[in-house]
Amino acid sequence: MRSRADDTRAEPAAPTAEAGQPHRARAVARAVEGWVAVFRRKLSAGEVGALPVGLVLAAVWITFEALNENFLSPRNLSNLSVDIVGTGMIAVGIVFVLLIGELDLSVGSVSGLAAVVFAVLNVNNGVPEWLALILAVLAGTAAGTVQGFSFAKTRVPAFVVTLAGLLTWNGIMLSVLGNSGTVNLDEDGLVAKLTSYYFTNDGAAYGLAAVSTGMVFLGSYLGRRRRTVAGMPHRSLRGIAVRTGAVAVIAFASAYVLNQFQGLPLALLIFLTVVAGLDVVLRRTHYGRHVYALGGGVEAARRASVSVTRVQTAVLAVSGTMAAVGGLFLASRITSVSQSSGSGVLLLNVIAAAVIGGTSLFGGRGTTWSAVLGILVIQSIASGMAITDTPAALQFVITGGVLFAAVVIDSLSRRSQEAHGRA
Repeated sequence: MRSRADDTRAEPAAPTAEAGQPHRARAVARAVEGWVAVFRRKLSAGEVGALPVGLVLAAVWITFEALNENFLSPRNLSNLSVDIVGTGMIAVGIVFVLLIGELDLSVGSVSGLAAVVFAVLNVNNGVPEWLALILAVLAGTAAGTVQGFSFAKTRVPAFVVTLAGLLTWNGIMLSVLGNSGTVNLDEDGLVAKLTSYYFTNDGAAYGLAAVSTGMVFLGSYLGRRRRTVAGMPHRSLRGIAVRTGAVAVIAFASAYVLNQFQGLPLALLIFLTVVAGLDVVLRRTHYGRHVYALGGGVEAARRASVSVTRVQTAVLAVSGTMAAVGGLFLASRITSVSQSSGSGVLLLNVIAAAVIGGTSLFGGRGTTWSAVLGILVIQSIASGMAITDTPAALQFVITGGVLFAAVVIDSLSRRSQEAHGRA
């Protein structure tokens, strides 16, 4: 006779934490394998995105921090965030021109002209700062519009038209400046405060980080929903979460570092706002789609009912406007203008910034954020050279090497895309 204990069936034991670990490990492994597969597919198709410039920036920061522990200090990083603004503004305008497969060589002269117009009107002639600032920016817009219209109507390559513009605007700048040579700006004035004012309340930097993170999530989610409705490929919710989390980490870490010094710089806030706004213009408006279409081929764009003349003129006008804005920020940084304003390596740096950041020289690929990444690399090299007392000559060698590598990557990416039928 069997006992009751013999008739009782043993119930399965509850899963323990140790038992669940293999399942979690397999899930993580599958996720990593999926990301690696996606990366390999994008790499083979020439869609590497911002990864190369991100790796270069990390290498630059690690190298200079190893040479001097003050490189990643809050003071130096805060100064770096302001130093990138003037040149970065001009580089953002260059992105528009590169997207249509052209080049603007006049941005340095236009930036110097705008700065000189402001200084002469305000300091020498007593025009109110706000009015002189508007007129200076409009001078840049007018210069870009003239060049754009000439390029669109004559069909002379843009680099030739803007090379003539480089000489013309530089001559006009010297004429406007006259014999004074140098004009010092009011250190307490509106333009000077563009790069000297800081929001010292910690909430300003953290608030910007929160808003930026929220906008990235909202934009990604709405984009996913639109593409889902249209039956197009879209990011997974997990991919959106990972992307948003990465942005949050970078944004809040940056806010923390800035608050360790003087807080959020006004110049950086304006720069990021302009970049984000122009990014929306490029990706979410008919004008932006026409710019990308023009970069894919003028004849194809014309057959698609794109007003080629209007778009080409507008692109050069944007470039001139951003050059003027950048020139004012550069003048603000040193609170003066002179005969050398807009000269030197400025033109080379802005073009290098756009290309290093990932904007294609062949047109049709790039974003305004490309200029931010590129100028961050270039200015980090310059800052590292200064803080480690490295000869300036080496800065040109390193920047040239990075630029050459970016062009090679761009060329290889273009070939890979053509091989996959995507270019």
